[in-house]
Amino acid sequence: MYKPTGAYICGSKIQRMRQYQLFILFALVSLIACKPKTESTEVVTATPVADTLRYEQEKHLSNIRQFTFGGDNAEAYWSFDGNWLTLQATRPEWNAECDQIFVIDTRQAADTAKIPQRVSTGFGRTTCSYYMPGDTTVLYASTHKADQACPPAPERTVGGKYVWPIYETFDIYIADLKGEVRSTLVEHPGYDAEATVSPKGDKI
Repeated sequence: MYKPTGAYICGSKIQRMRQYQLFILFALVSLIACKPKTESTEVVTATPVADTLRYEQEKHLSNIRQFTFGGDNAEAYWSFDGNWLTLQATRPEWNAECDQIFVIDTRQAADTAKIPQRVSTGFGRTTCSYYMPGDTTVLYASTHKADQACPPAPERTVGGKYVWPIYETFDIYIADLKGEVRSTLVEHPGYDAEATVSPKGDKI
């Protein structure tokens, strides 16, 4: 019996046609992928930021920021949330003729015309402040209870080396961020100072 072969022939042509189309498509993709890339004529120049606060040999620190300019500033410690610093400073322009405790919001740009918030009484000499858990109070040592005047500074040694005085009138206080003393932790003769708070806040 005669069987038409047209369907077979047509199927073979379609198959060959598809193979040819796939070959052409593959060739075009290969040409596009291998085409040499033309360099952009746009020139982008990045202005390097001078890192003047870091030694050239320093390989571990970067992006250093400065928060105080001038005066005697020391013993800075972070708040628990990492947004604030507490520090002691002797600066006449901050009304601090003798070491007093201040707090600085590190999220703000340094403003040399603005006096930071003082949290100590403004009397006597203070040292080593530390945030308490919750960051609403600050612990620090002060001589203000014994004498509101600044205690005499010791003579510097031969050669001008710095000397830290061990005043027996230092006691330890906790104040709020407006400078009001909330409690006294230690109050007796002796060098009671330089207290720090444990990470959990359960020990001092």
